[in-house]
Amino acid sequence: MASIARCLRAARPSALSAFKTPVSRVCPARAFSVTSSNALRKYTKEHEWIDLSADLKTGVIGISEYAAKELGDVVFVELPEEGKKVAAGDAIGAVESVKSAADINAPIACKITGINLLLEEKPGTINQVPEDDSHGGGWIAKVSVTEEGVKDLEKLMDPQAYAEFTATEGEH
Repeated sequence: MASIARCLRAARPSALSAFKTPVSRVCPARAFSVTSSNALRKYTKEHEWIDLSADLKTGVIGISEYAAKELGDVVFVELPEEGKKVAAGDAIGAVESVKSAADINAPIACKITGINLLLEEKPGTINQVPEDDSHGGGWIAKVSVTEEGVKDLEKLMDPQAYAEFTATEGEH
């Protein structure tokens, strides 16, 4: 299966290239989230995100709002296996939409400790609230983070850098 970024390039209509404004709004504080405001959020170039706790021991993984909008209506989500240890870039699941299908990759090395079972029944939740890690949100998995995972964070983008990255994605 292809990564989210590759599927977005294939599924993007050429008409979108005329828009130069960023598709995603990144907000430093999210209303109604159970994660404290001091959580660390980072993004990959493949449009996954991870929220880490202040102690860098636990986190939540999902796909970005930009990816959810570009994929279109999500009709199926393959969730990861609980207890599975993964390295950065390993496929942990998949998302299928009316436009395409894509792997969901681990942003950092981690162990899957929980999954969002709501997505099995209501995969469209990803379209409604893709970057919400609360009970009813579109997050994919909860994870425990290894020392290697903390080192992997250096390779990821902060919200501002990700907003700039997605703005240039729309130009291609």
